[in-house]
Amino acid sequence: MSGASAGEPARLLGLATAIALEAGALARERRAAGVSLAATKSTLADIVTEADREVEALIRSRLQAERAGDGFLGEESGVGESTTGVTWVVDPIDGTVNYAYGIPGYSVSIAAVRGDVDPDRWEALAAVVYAPALGELFSASRGGGAWLAGQRLAVTTETPAGALLATGFGYDPATHDGDLATVRGVMPLARDLRRMGSAAIDLAYVAAGRLDGYFERGLNPWDLAAGALLVEEAGGIVSRFDTASARPMLVAAGPELHARLSQVLDTEK
Repeated sequence: MSGASAGEPARLLGLATAIALEAGALARERRAAGVSLAATKSTLADIVTEADREVEALIRSRLQAERAGDGFLGEESGVGESTTGVTWVVDPIDGTVNYAYGIPGYSVSIAAVRGDVDPDRWEALAAVVYAPALGELFSASRGGGAWLAGQRLAVTTETPAGALLATGFGYDPATHDGDLATVRGVMPLARDLRRMGSAAIDLAYVAAGRLDGYFERGLNPWDLAAGALLVEEAGGIVSRFDTASARPMLVAAGPELHARLSQVLDTEK
């Protein structure tokens, strides 16, 4: 394993799992108590809740206590440099709008990566996507497979009736026409389309075979870090294309569907 000892992914996964469960419990408690909006992010529709910040602070403090030299890249609190080569990439509540509206499709996403904090250059070592309102924890370690409730996950390999696909749209209205045009382009491959509002859950569902594929522009590193490793360890392929643009395209699916989606989206360079 390049750059990592044989047992390191499993150790990192154990820590990520314990912290994700604690963080998810806190998110669920705060949701039950009522959501307070703290700010907006990219647009007025892209919100941050007080719970996002509180959950990320909990995750960061637990990691600091256990692995003080590791780096940190979080949606709410930015970058902390690594002296160990390992960085934790964290989205405390992926699907914040779902969370704010009381829709259960939100998750805590935690990944440990080695190397550069760039999705195209890092090596993901361990990943957890925990959906506390749904009671499901998806996990993966490099070389150790992807798992849910003791069952090893595998992507779908055949889509004879068409592919069940998921996607997402940016919050900036200026991007909506382009995103809808992309959807029109892939619909000949699709059985149907899902739009669930959490990239981490979408990727976990591809890993679990609940979705055949997923594509979306404009994801941040914390949106995809954990879910991408889940898909890869379940036998799928995750690629980012058009990375020089402000909104790179991510495509995740089993090998055959990944190739077809990439061709239709004209993202293979």
